[in-house]
Amino acid sequence: MTQPVQISFTETAADRLATHEGRAALILGADGKLPGRLPRALREAATRALGSKAGKALKPGQALELAFPAGLRAEMLLLVNLPAGASVSDARRAGAAIGARLGGQHMLVMAGAHKRAGDIALGLALRGYDFDAYRSKRDDDENGDGNGATPQPRVTFMVKDPESLAKSAADAAALAEGVFFTRDLVNEPANVLTTTDFADRLLAMRELGLEVEVIEEKKLAKLGMRALLAVGQGSESPSKVVVMRWNGAGDQAPLALVGKGVVFDSGGISIKPAAGMEEMTMDMGGAGVVAGVMRTLALRRAKANVVGLVGLVENMPDGRAQRPGDIVKSMKGDTIEVINTDAEGRLVLADVLWYAQQEYKPAAVIDLATLTGAVIIALGHDNAGVFANDDALADGILSAARAEGEGAWRLPLGPSYDSLIKSRLADMKNTGGRAAGSITAAQFLQRFIAEGQPWAHIDIAGVTLPPSATDLAPKGATGWGVMTLDRLVRDRFEGK
Repeated sequence: MTQPVQISFTETAADRLATHEGRAALILGADGKLPGRLPRALREAATRALGSKAGKALKPGQALELAFPAGLRAEMLLLVNLPAGASVSDARRAGAAIGARLGGQHMLVMAGAHKRAGDIALGLALRGYDFDAYRSKRDDDENGDGNGATPQPRVTFMVKDPESLAKSAADAAALAEGVFFTRDLVNEPANVLTTTDFADRLLAMRELGLEVEVIEEKKLAKLGMRALLAVGQGSESPSKVVVMRWNGAGDQAPLALVGKGVVFDSGGISIKPAAGMEEMTMDMGGAGVVAGVMRTLALRRAKANVVGLVGLVENMPDGRAQRPGDIVKSMKGDTIEVINTDAEGRLVLADVLWYAQQEYKPAAVIDLATLTGAVIIALGHDNAGVFANDDALADGILSAARAEGEGAWRLPLGPSYDSLIKSRLADMKNTGGRAAGSITAAQFLQRFIAEGQPWAHIDIAGVTLPPSATDLAPKGATGWGVMTLDRLVRDRFEGK
């Protein structure tokens, strides 16, 4: 997997700035003031730059770039505006401004006694992500040798108390690795990330202390997961359910995380338009988030019980594929009329949600899925849609998302929407049409939640693979949700 940049912490030594080769960043002091003991030529150049129109326009978390700065051996110096009272989000954006400019060089960051140095480091690591597994030649390959491997940069933070910061940064490193794991999964092409390859990557996390079980098609059929199996019956890749368990809190009831893992979604017989179909490699984004969260919890040895379940299928239109008009029976026993084979994710989740509740008796259930285009129409690419039958759980998710700077917005559920998924022939149909599309999808899923079971559904279709770079991620997969759910576990489910 893609590894986060190596970050080390050392005591501040201003004289190292003058002799450092590579790139450097300077976190400005209170009111944008430069720290003392800078080379005279550098101080003059930096003062002039900060007094310019661009310098005066710097907002918290933004950086001004000086190329080949006077008085330094470094090829670049970043002047980073971050007031002492800056928010966590501003600090992470400041780090991201540095991380976006690593360029394979050794980066020296002078953070001094800034209390947000840890958040700066996390933002730097997250924005420094670069998925280059399939590039044989990089755009910045100046010598033309065809070596596409990204040089692994190093980052040194000069801070007031490096030992303390290094200890607190361990959990942040685990979080960054979980986010990177999710991003890698979402960025992988479907001819590589088959259902089998996905399951193998999750099995490999046994070495971290996770209990991992792969349930194959024969057992899935015996369990009655006919809705899930119907989705994948047109694919050469076998359908699977993978269960990951982290037991860090004795005999407490676990939090169950359930993820939609459609490794490629052609739409099936209700085939999607060709334009943009290549992005349907990201339709396993919910499963990717669950996997990344489980990796993070294991790496930081979380004092919580969490079980992650992912339904891995591929939706393809061959002669065995399910058809519009088919009726399938779920593990719960409810029958579903398939109106549109492109509304397949809810069929996968229906069976896995029911299995999670029957098998693990969880304290709460949260599912994540790139479920509907309708949520993008409603919320764009800035917010995931949150639906819940439990106000406390919904509030916990929204609070965690705010704390981590990940956008989320609660949308309604209600019995009035049930009429839209009423079937003439079966207990329900799998789509209610264009009106309230993300809501009827959630309403469908709620039918597979037992009475009294706290549950939330998060539709991440708009935030998983946005059309442009975000504050903390380059263009491509964001890993949205790993930080939010890790925070939720810390705040609501982790033993003290």
